[in-house]
Amino acid sequence: MKWGDMIEAAVEGVASEGKGVARVGDFVVFVRGGIPGDVVRMMITGRKKSFAEADVVEILTPSPARQRPQCRYFGVCGGCTWQHVAYHAQCEYKRTRVVDALERIGGFRGVIVQPTLGAESPFYYRNKMEFSFGDRWLTREEMEKRGEGGDAEGPGNRFALGLHIPQRYDKVLDLEICWLQSETSARIVNDVRAFCLENDIPVYSPALHTGYMRNLVIREGHVTGERMVNVVTRDDRPDIMRSLTERLVAAFPSITTVVNNITAKKSQVAVGETETVYHGPGSITEKIGKRLYRISANSFFQTNTAQAERLYETARVMAKLRPDDVVFDLYSGTGTIALHVADEVRHVVGIEAVASAVEDAKRNAVSNGVQNCTFLLGDLKDTLLGSRLQGTPLPHPDVILVDPPRVGMHEKVVREIRRLAPRCIVYVSCNPSTQARDMKVLCEENAYAVDEVRPVDMFPHTYHIESVASLFRTSPSA
Repeated sequence: MKWGDMIEAAVEGVASEGKGVARVGDFVVFVRGGIPGDVVRMMITGRKKSFAEADVVEILTPSPARQRPQCRYFGVCGGCTWQHVAYHAQCEYKRTRVVDALERIGGFRGVIVQPTLGAESPFYYRNKMEFSFGDRWLTREEMEKRGEGGDAEGPGNRFALGLHIPQRYDKVLDLEICWLQSETSARIVNDVRAFCLENDIPVYSPALHTGYMRNLVIREGHVTGERMVNVVTRDDRPDIMRSLTERLVAAFPSITTVVNNITAKKSQVAVGETETVYHGPGSITEKIGKRLYRISANSFFQTNTAQAERLYETARVMAKLRPDDVVFDLYSGTGTIALHVADEVRHVVGIEAVASAVEDAKRNAVSNGVQNCTFLLGDLKDTLLGSRLQGTPLPHPDVILVDPPRVGMHEKVVREIRRLAPRCIVYVSCNPSTQARDMKVLCEENAYAVDEVRPVDMFPHTYHIESVASLFRTSPSA
């Protein structure tokens, strides 16, 4: 088996990155574009010692789960990877991924993983989208037009506003529609593009470090209806921003604030070193449960409002909270989980390593009138035991909630949580592999037993999945 070989095979499963899994004899092949139930003709694109990779060339027999993608950019754009998969099947594949991680990495057998809690609205679910300005990626249709002598070299040929092509950070797919955020969001993108082309405004070049327009970030309050447009630029051009702001506010009355983030850094991150507000308060608000949150241009906030509420509610129910409980919320971010459970318990202590997030959490507690939450700044592996609350050591936690980044928890933190021996640990994870790894350590010597696991789909039409697991102490002395 070598590069370029054409092979027919049945796709049997799904790998962690959403690729299909086929077997040729005893050899595993990861198939981009294949889903379980497909019989495909595939071309080998790479080979390692224990596996190969391939692209689908032809679908000989389609899977029952295969469907026609909604978006005309599917397969080229990097925004969605699973629009060709029926949504009920997506949810089951994601559940299977959680089961596989628990069994293969954690060594857990017989743990019941509940059905994936799917989104009621699998399209237009994102409350934040980052679009990029850049060098245009020509689609197949545009290439054919160029070959026929068409106007592929006409105005705007090099200009693009959209999403990056997968694995190509130097090329941007020009998008007129997108099924991820909202129809209004797509119209705003199109209007900003038209403004730039009409006024011959240059896009930023990472290679040359020249140009002006870098990113267009749109944030929407799905519950409140507020909308922010954040234009990220290389330098400060108030004349351009005032003109663009006037145009957008007149065309889209739902825009409640317009801001300009300015950064001269070469890194491709849509965050400014300075910020100027051109319209409105410079922030929007969004509601999760009964709490209202202020979101500024660079604040972290869960990008799926509806599913975030279901995620937090799942964690709350799994914790089986009691009125006199002290709860630790580790990796507490802007305090959304802590504030969601605050009414159920005596006190919540949130610990977070990012100073700005801690300040946001404190403001969110004050603005929502919550008085039994305390938020502390510190690196968990160094300060979990050393932190003090109002001059005294932290109280002993009855319940610990953790929501770490994709890399999971540092082993020192895992072992410290185990040594603290709370009654219950609820682990919220965006990476089932690191979750299973950490849970294995927590359950060493039968100190804890897994009570329940529930996947929650925060990102329909992608292979990403959140997993919520509850672990209970097996004995008071564990």
